[in-house]
Amino acid sequence: WESGKGYPSIDSLKEISKFFSVTIDELLSSEELITAAKSENKSNIIKLCDLLFGVVDVMSVILMLLPLYPQYVKGYITSVNLFLFRQLELPLYCILWILPGLLFCTGVFKVILNKIKVLQDVGLGYLTLNRTPNTLSGGESQRINLVTALGSSLVGSLYILDEPSIGLHPRDTERLIAVLKRLRDIGNTVVVVEHDEEIMRAADLLIDIGPKAGVNGGEIVFQGKLGEENDKAAIDRSLTLQYLGGERARYARKTRKWTYSITVEGAMEHNLKDINVRFPLGVLTVVTGVSGSGKSSLVGDILYPAIYRELNHTGSAPGTFRGLSGNLDRITQVEYVDQNPIGKSSRSNAVTYLKVYDEIRKLLSDQQYAKMNGYTPSHFSFNMDGGRCPECQGEGFVKIGMQFMADVSMVCEACGGKRFKPDILEVRYKGMNIDDILNMSVEEAIAFFSSQDDPAAKRIAERLQPLVDVGLSYIKLGQSSSTLSGGESQRIKLAYFLSMNDTGSKVKNQKILFIFDEPTTGLHFYDVEKLLKSFDALLAKGHSIVVVEHNLDVIRAADWVIDLGPEAGDGGGNLVFAGTPEQLLACEGSYTAQYLR
Repeated sequence: WESGKGYPSIDSLKEISKFFSVTIDELLSSEELITAAKSENKSNIIKLCDLLFGVVDVMSVILMLLPLYPQYVKGYITSVNLFLFRQLELPLYCILWILPGLLFCTGVFKVILNKIKVLQDVGLGYLTLNRTPNTLSGGESQRINLVTALGSSLVGSLYILDEPSIGLHPRDTERLIAVLKRLRDIGNTVVVVEHDEEIMRAADLLIDIGPKAGVNGGEIVFQGKLGEENDKAAIDRSLTLQYLGGERARYARKTRKWTYSITVEGAMEHNLKDINVRFPLGVLTVVTGVSGSGKSSLVGDILYPAIYRELNHTGSAPGTFRGLSGNLDRITQVEYVDQNPIGKSSRSNAVTYLKVYDEIRKLLSDQQYAKMNGYTPSHFSFNMDGGRCPECQGEGFVKIGMQFMADVSMVCEACGGKRFKPDILEVRYKGMNIDDILNMSVEEAIAFFSSQDDPAAKRIAERLQPLVDVGLSYIKLGQSSSTLSGGESQRIKLAYFLSMNDTGSKVKNQKILFIFDEPTTGLHFYDVEKLLKSFDALLAKGHSIVVVEHNLDVIRAADWVIDLGPEAGDGGGNLVFAGTPEQLLACEGSYTAQYLR
């Protein structure tokens, strides 16, 4: 049809059949089809579309017929919406290649293309538009949310992004930085709250708040651009500058050797390419690779549910794989420490999750005023009637239903947000009532309870220490679980396992395989160091750890690295490398190795 003839020749259709691997030759044996293809009659053209859409790939039809009969094909496509429906099944990079050349790609189509172009720019070109959210990895979900904000191409706007690098491999972070710089260059202001080293180094202005967390933070310790002559006093106060400038060394773990392992054989879920992957036991194993390379499919969809089923003889079905082998007898339990909230109720918090609140309630119920009035530990509970505020049910706030708008939350007028009855608030320990204690930060609470002579108070301080060990010294004891980020919830779960002492604990004599998904989310270099020390504490008790992670400090500190890829989507799913971080440096086909060097 490039020659301007009124209909495609048999030879040209044969060439198309080769290109698209479709059986057009058999289709063309029909005299009815040949007649329709040579006809200028509208009804015959529509019939031709029907015939071709039933046998040939939709894009073959578009490319064959649209240049010849644009008005008829456009009407047919619009009437049945089949074209747009089939577009949902195509990778985004295909849509970017096909749509701009179509005659009707104007107006709303151009808006759609702009959005898809941003998705391509942040490394999501391999996705299809009909991918369901529950099949997306954390990094993919984060970038899709980002595109919602960045794809509008506004000018003169202020963009505020909170941890946009969550779930991103350093290769993908580079693409993100390019998008942010493009936003800046067209006349926008971009403010990013971030801990990622690449983004900090790319910033035009770095504002460091600290010097530490909680009551020891809240000051601007540095404001300027990296690489310039920085004031020595600022460097001394800024942990960020110390790590970035090399004055403070990154944490180096003492590596552990391993003997036993578990192997996932024939992993084929989603984009995994029938791979066999060996997971060592008794050490820190990091699974890495570019975003969308198959890490969540391997660890979250296959490894965890398969081992859980093997140990408990119940649970959800794992993804597609052939089998498990290795030393399964060397573990007694598997725990997937994800970023889901720690409680279903907004009344749940860190101290209730760690069971420390039970001891706080008992301590208050042992006070003289509480004994005189018959108050038991249950009177200091959010979940039971007796001591909690009857108006807000221990929430501290009430929800007002709005008929045509979202519900509004307001501080409870009865208790003033203190969650308990006035009589209960009269019970004090060393001058502090239950509301005062719950409004303490973890660091303040440890200092308060550890300074007392009471053994019960010292025990509370000891039980709170794991929260400091995982970098959560700044959260309040009574802070609702609904206000915690995914990374904070995950680290509270880690603190729970660290708080279990070997004596009388349900994990005594158990060997647990812990699986963590992006545990460094929201962590500064200083906090990553604390996290790695917490991992070592678990390993010292004989447990095993598998971490899905992109943080280079964690990858360097690993005992064993599993790198998937090399690309994302269909270009990923292969086992690129398995070995020590030192051996990974020599791997030429690994993006991770490039950034570790």
